[in-house]
Amino acid sequence: MSNILQIEQLFGGYLPKKPVLKDVNISLRKGEMVGLIGLNGAGKSTTIKHILGLMIPQQGKITINDMQLSEQMEKYRSSYAYVPENPELYNELTVREHLELTAMAYGISKEDYTNRSERLLKEFRMQEKADHMPSQLSKGMKQKVMIMNAFLVEPPLYIIDEPFLGLDPLAMRSLLETMSNLRKNGASFLISSHILSTIEKYCDRFVILHNGQVIGQGTLAELQAGLDIDPHENTSLDDMFHQYITQADTRNPL
Repeated sequence: MSNILQIEQLFGGYLPKKPVLKDVNISLRKGEMVGLIGLNGAGKSTTIKHILGLMIPQQGKITINDMQLSEQMEKYRSSYAYVPENPELYNELTVREHLELTAMAYGISKEDYTNRSERLLKEFRMQEKADHMPSQLSKGMKQKVMIMNAFLVEPPLYIIDEPFLGLDPLAMRSLLETMSNLRKNGASFLISSHILSTIEKYCDRFVILHNGQVIGQGTLAELQAGLDIDPHENTSLDDMFHQYITQADTRNPL
């Protein structure tokens, strides 16, 4: 089975010949949830920008559903939905109109739009806010709108950057339950988050980025095997992350 997302030997960044990312290799299979973790400035956002086509690789290749970034851009971009860390809404559109605009942009039928939008509004407790403008919404509610727009599309791949920021506990629960249900139908997720205790429970694998390089990758068991830890010891993702970063800094001091 081919991977939904394949990043091969990626070098990239903002300045020529000064790559932020150095030989990054990441794969994502159908129905898989992968956590992308790292310190601030590790290269997570830069990696995501390259996947989205907002930045062109200096070297290497990125494919989604066997389509390269440089090929069939319209089909490439319709293969994923992206939820940014900071909500970006149109001030002149209501919540419902944002959903309608997304449905039109992606060619979603009226019947599918109605069923999906009503379900999402209910799941995220936004029914009473459906006709409100962004100025009338809290930051958490704005984040819900971004999430609902992404889930409305139902693409094979979701790229989500810090999804839990600003969400209340019930909204977090709705988000995680919705992602779990979509996974059962084959959707894949790449999630960048600092909330390690939460993604530890839901992600199948993890990629640890540090100074633009992948320093650890795999399941919890595989990450633990890469450290000097008793395999029978119950070590949290947070503890393993700390050890991987410490180990990398010891080997390559600044």
